[in-house]
This record gives sequence, C-alpha cells and structure tokens, in this order.
Amino acid sequence: MSISPPLRGGKQIIPRPAGTRLGGPAPWHHLGDDDRVLDPVWVRERCLLLQSPLGVPTALVDARPAAVLVALFPEDGETHIVLMKRPESAPSHKGEISFPGGNRSSNDLNLRETALREAHEEVGINPGTVEVLAELPTIGTVKGAFAITPFVGFIAERPALVADPREVEEVFTVALSELLHPETWHSERWDLWGEEFDMSFYLLENETVWGATARILTGLLDALTSL
Repeated sequence: MSISPPLRGGKQIIPRPAGTRLGGPAPWHHLGDDDRVLDPVWVRERCLLLQSPLGVPTALVDARPAAVLVALFPEDGETHIVLMKRPESAPSHKGEISFPGGNRSSNDLNLRETALREAHEEVGINPGTVEVLAELPTIGTVKGAFAITPFVGFIAERPALVADPREVEEVFTVALSELLHPETWHSERWDLWGEEFDMSFYLLENETVWGATARILTGLLDALTSL
C-alpha cells in the first residue's frame, strides 16, 4: 500500500521505493510536553554515561571511514543541536540536512579529530570549545559505501556558526524538544534489495531530516529518553 507524503517537512527528494509502508510511533511517544524539554546539564550528564562502542562493525570494515559532530549547546533552558543543509551544487546528497562532518583525512589522528576538523571547516565550530562526551555506534549508509562514526560534543554556549558556502547552503539549530515533538516524527518501512528497513524522518519547518542523519538522531534521542 502506498502512503501519502507527510504534510510537514521540506522539499528534499525522498526516493521512496514501491510498496513503502507507514512505520511505527517514535520510541519516545509516551513523553508529555514538559518531559520533551531536556535540560542541558541533564543531557550532558546522560551523554557521559553512554558507553563507547566496540569499534567498527564487521560488515563495515571495507567502507570508507567518516565522522560527524553532533554538537549540543544550551539556550533558554533547553538543549539545542547544530544541523546544516548541503547545497544543491554538491556532488552528492544535494539539499539534504546533515551534521557537520566528512571523510577521514590521512592527516587525522583518529575519527574524533575528523569530526572536529570537519565541523570547524564547514560551520565554524571552534574545536577548543567542544567537550566530546560520547562516541555513538558507527552506522553504514544504506548502500554501505561509508561507515559514519558520530561524536557527541557539548558547547557551553551558542557557538558562532559560519557556513562554508562551498559545502554548506545553511547552518541552523533546532531544540531537542522540537525533534521530540509528535508532529515532527515520521516513520516508514522500505523494502530494498530483499531486506526491510525502518526509515526515520524528522519533519521540521521547511526541511526534512532523513537517511543517516535521522538514524543518528533517533539513536541519540532514544538513548536520552530511555535512560
């Protein structure tokens, strides 16, 4: 059964396969309005409790290593996150919403350094202001070309964000309470290459977050709201 496009979200082109089906509710669907406002001090403490994964999964050992920075900061008593939009001129992922990040360089000592370097180059986040709290599990892109390791970083105040126009169309921030709002969540089930995939979407004002970025967000938000 086909599904109608959601009413919220942006103009991102979603390559839905035939037979796409609606998915389930968000893992945090039980939260009330007050519970969705996550205090920055509480979030920092909870992120420090997240266990570091045991390296890259066997299925991704041949994929190209990459890293992203999940940058959190406090504002108006709640926690916000930094996102960016790829330009339409980008060679891939045109117009998609992502975390700052990219491929590991031969000069990077480790993937943590990759995440911090890329965040500085793409959106101007000063690495010296970032307290890295946790390394999240490495995930693969749907086609398995890249192995992406997310690093959660906390910044004591709103960072000065400057987008590199060669790589970034726009850099913006979103409160975690908005990401946790029931109307923001959308889930679908896709059949690809004989396998079923649960696809998460975050329907923001004029933008849709999906793909690897949505998977990382879902993993983090689920961890924070289930502790």
